[in-house]
Amino acid sequence: MSTLNLTLLTDLYEITMMQGYFKTDNQDVVVFDAFYRSNPCGGGYAVCAGLEQVIDYIKNLHFSKEDVDYLRSLRIFDEDFLDYLKDFKFSGDLYAIPEGSIIFPREPLIKVIAPIMEAQLIETAILNIINHQSLIATKAARVCYAAKGDGIMEFGLRRAQGPDSGVYGARAAIIGGCKGTSNVLAGSLFDVPVLGTHAHSWIMSFPDEYTAFKNYAALYPSACILLVDTYDTLQSGIPNAIRVFTEMRKEGIPLTYYGIRMDSGDLAYLSKKARRMLDEAGFPDAVISASNDLDEYLIQSLKFQGAMITSWGVGTNLITAKDNPAFGGVYKLAAIRDKDGTFLPKIKLSENTEKVTNPGNKTVYRIYDNDTGKIRADYICLVGETFDTEEDLVLFDPNEPWKKTKLAGGSYHMRELLVPVFKDGRCVYKSPSVMEIREICSKEKETIWDETKRFVNPAKIYVDLSDKLYNLKRSLLERI
Repeated sequence: MSTLNLTLLTDLYEITMMQGYFKTDNQDVVVFDAFYRSNPCGGGYAVCAGLEQVIDYIKNLHFSKEDVDYLRSLRIFDEDFLDYLKDFKFSGDLYAIPEGSIIFPREPLIKVIAPIMEAQLIETAILNIINHQSLIATKAARVCYAAKGDGIMEFGLRRAQGPDSGVYGARAAIIGGCKGTSNVLAGSLFDVPVLGTHAHSWIMSFPDEYTAFKNYAALYPSACILLVDTYDTLQSGIPNAIRVFTEMRKEGIPLTYYGIRMDSGDLAYLSKKARRMLDEAGFPDAVISASNDLDEYLIQSLKFQGAMITSWGVGTNLITAKDNPAFGGVYKLAAIRDKDGTFLPKIKLSENTEKVTNPGNKTVYRIYDNDTGKIRADYICLVGETFDTEEDLVLFDPNEPWKKTKLAGGSYHMRELLVPVFKDGRCVYKSPSVMEIREICSKEKETIWDETKRFVNPAKIYVDLSDKLYNLKRSLLERI
């Protein structure tokens, strides 16, 4: 996967349009925005992820001889266009919201300013990468929120939709808040913690459960989590685990990280029984971990029921975002640069209000409340607009403009979200490590209100338009 040339990771119409631009000598520099229209899982926010892979893709963007030969074999591309592709590379600018950031619908996550052929080609790959990783990072953030500080381990590799989904899904899950992954390749590629215990087959391969536990403890005394539900959790598994822990203590083996894992049954009932048994045996610090088709809703329910679980393994429902399997990001033309260097705004109309695009060369500011540090709104404006935070600022919903909020001058501050990543085809941005991005995401989550984090009917954080952008959009609508 690491050496695969992804230049042809695109939809055919991107390349047929490129040939059309080539044949009509269209070399316009354009602005494209990548954004999404609604939060996954009916939530109040999303988490941005995947930028590092977008950077790698653009850095290595080129048509190899094999690529050109394949396109020639399709018999729809002319030789002069194929000759052009031999020296193709990205020469434009790219701005992005950094990974780990909290994001909201309709604001540009990535802005591309480039000759139209270049900007057109990279559409599909950008959406493929950002849509997938942002979806899984968002799902992981929700699962971690439900766990209320307990550790979440991602271990969905065997249920992921292929190797790429498993590897990059694990990366995104770490960004969203998971403490580690069972995926060894992801651990190697991204330098993230790899975690795991053993399977039921380990127990079944020995003459009895106690012998299996004893051998495992001898091999991994400092990471001894025993799977107790192979035969009978309460009558066999936990008593045998306690027997092994007792013997380890008598032998002077430090019990640094130890406990049990359950993968079936009534997890609320069993965990409470397990906690009592372990405490009465003198092991109050033993970990009780659980798996078995968990997601944020089930974890929240188990916490409400008083389950004594402190570590959670989440697989299928996380790595596939089972209840919301697509992020829905789109990539739309927003402006074309005129001969004098100014950007002419472009807008897409639709019968659906939410599909009408925001025109022009834009940027995004985040507005924070000075007293709480929480996000009040995000503010899309035209590049070059300036704001004085000592002055009052009126915010309004662009779709329902009668909904207004006035922020008093001095009560808020602003931060620009889009940062330069490529300038004139050269990468000017260094991606943090995955664990550093995870920390960024953790701090970002502290800036959103608890009411926005809830799973049912979350409070909405608005994405508003500046007066100048709103008036531009309205004038274009009226003109058309």
